[in-house]
Order: sequence, then structure tokens, then C-alpha cells
Amino acid sequence: MTFNLPEVIQTYGYGATFLGALLEGETVLTLAGVAVHRGHLEWPLVWLMATAGSMLGDAIYFALGRRYGTGVLSRWPSFAPAIARVHDLVLRRPALSVIAVRFLYGVRIAGPMVIGASPLGWRRFLLLNVCGALLWSACWIGVGYLVGATAERFVGNLAKIERELFVAVLIGALAVIAFLKLRARAARRTE
Repeated sequence: MTFNLPEVIQTYGYGATFLGALLEGETVLTLAGVAVHRGHLEWPLVWLMATAGSMLGDAIYFALGRRYGTGVLSRWPSFAPAIARVHDLVLRRPALSVIAVRFLYGVRIAGPMVIGASPLGWRRFLLLNVCGALLWSACWIGVGYLVGATAERFVGNLAKIERELFVAVLIGALAVIAFLKLRARAARRTE
């Protein structure tokens, strides 16, 4: 039995994009962008799935914050610095906070909960949530597309190294995530 990467991507790529954006997203959306560049997935549908997953995820976390307040976040003391940053941003610029929280590392889950505990209403949140999800998903899919285009410029026909490219993007994204987590952990120790 041979592993046919393009077939797997075409079969599961849209669902994986939705779930990846729902849960966290950057790595999955970068890979989806590479798949769009390679012609395995269609840009509009990938963008729609990523936007829908991102919107739903943030709406769930907003609802949890609305229902339980920031008290639910106190169960994870490691989130305290991120919660403080988001809380300050929400108080100063509530509209910007809904859009920007997706782009701030370490607050993707805690951010919408903090916003949910704020006075910002559901209607305004949902409108801003759509705007933020559209922008965020387009950015990360675009990053993936550029990774694919850059790799093709240097390597030529990517069909020969397609599996290796997807693995390299995945490893690179995981390395960046690990670096950021270690840096955040070291910063918390020095506080």
C-alpha cells in the first residue's frame, strides 16, 4: 500500500483546516496554504473552513468567559500574564482586542474568555469575530502559500519533495511553537 499525500490532503484537508482553526490553527493553516499552492485544495474553500473554525472556537471561549468569568482561567496560573495583557487591551480598545487576540501568541484560548467576561456584548463580539477570523485565516493561509512558492522557486517542481516539504513545514512550525513556549516559561520564571 502506498501513501498518496495529494489524495489524503484532498480527502481530509478541508476538515483538518476547520478543526485546526477551531483548536489553535497556525500550523494547520500554514500547511493548508502550502496545499493551496500545490493545487490540492482550493483557496476560497480553505479560507471559508479556516474562518468558520476560528469563529466557532472563539465564540465558544467567549461564551465560557461570559458564563464563568475570568475565574475559570484562575485554574491555570501559567495563563496569568497573558490574561493580564488581554484584560488591559480589552479595557483600552475592546474592538481591537477581539481582532488582535488571534495574533498574540499564548492568548488564543484565554483571550476570548477574558473578552467574554468583559462588558463587550454578543452582537458586537460576533461582528468583530468575523472580521478577525477572516483576517487571521487569510494571513496564515497566505504564509503557507508563500512557503510553497518560495520552496518551488528554489527547488523547482515540488512534486518530487512534496512529502518532505509538508514534514519540514510541520517541524518548523513545531520548533517555533516550542521556542515560544520555552521563552514564555523563562520569562515567567524571571518575573
